[in-house]
Amino acid sequence: MSMPFFKPLSAVVIASALLMGCQPSSNDKTANQSQAESAPTAKTQTNTSAPAASQSTTSVQSSALAEIMEQPITILALGDSLTEGLGLPETEAYPAQLEAALKQAGYVNAKVINSGLSGETSTGLVNRLDWVLKTKPDITILTTGANDAMRGIDVATIDSNIRTAIKRLQDQGSVVVLGGMQIYDNLGDDYVKSFSAIYPNIAKDTGVVFIPFFLDGVGGDASLNQADAIHPTKEGYARIVNNNILPVLKPALEKVAAQKQAQTAQ
Repeated sequence: MSMPFFKPLSAVVIASALLMGCQPSSNDKTANQSQAESAPTAKTQTNTSAPAASQSTTSVQSSALAEIMEQPITILALGDSLTEGLGLPETEAYPAQLEAALKQAGYVNAKVINSGLSGETSTGLVNRLDWVLKTKPDITILTTGANDAMRGIDVATIDSNIRTAIKRLQDQGSVVVLGGMQIYDNLGDDYVKSFSAIYPNIAKDTGVVFIPFFLDGVGGDASLNQADAIHPTKEGYARIVNNNILPVLKPALEKVAAQKQAQTAQ
């Protein structure tokens, strides 16, 4: 692929003793002192019981959360060279960086599979779905269509292919995260607008998790792209992972992990 892109005590009661004939006896004084001394003890016992219960509840909640986050999750990164990480070691491409970030966040058994294929169009992606679905992904991050635009492929074809891919993935129980794409306006204003509209329209119709522009904050920034001005550097992919993917992926990931934990507990 060689096409550039842009883009959280109550009240104290005071009693007065009468001066004449009403002085308290020594026994009264002893009793009063005993009551006064016992009151703080009772108060202390009452106050210390609440934090103990709170700590117990917190411990249970933490344990439940840990069980959820320890569920094995398979995420399929499906797309073209932007997914593959063309020009970089595999460890620096976004799928590897995403897996590392998820493990650091506590999803210790999360696995991200890099299924990016350089130069692939949306038609080619549809044609290899049977193969990639063998990975049984819980979540699929789908980014495709940029190479189609480079070739000037009809927008209706791109739209149809992406919808087909989403349906087949969803039919296999995979939660889809769709990464939107944008292109330069050198292909003509009408084509550029029609192409850009594909992604939000599909997201609205299918209910997929949506990243409006996969390369937001990176596309067009020379300091975050390789010499070809198309493919992100390691730092560029880090920004894509932290700023574009994780904010929309984490809610879906939490839901999927909780569902898997509930199934395991049955």
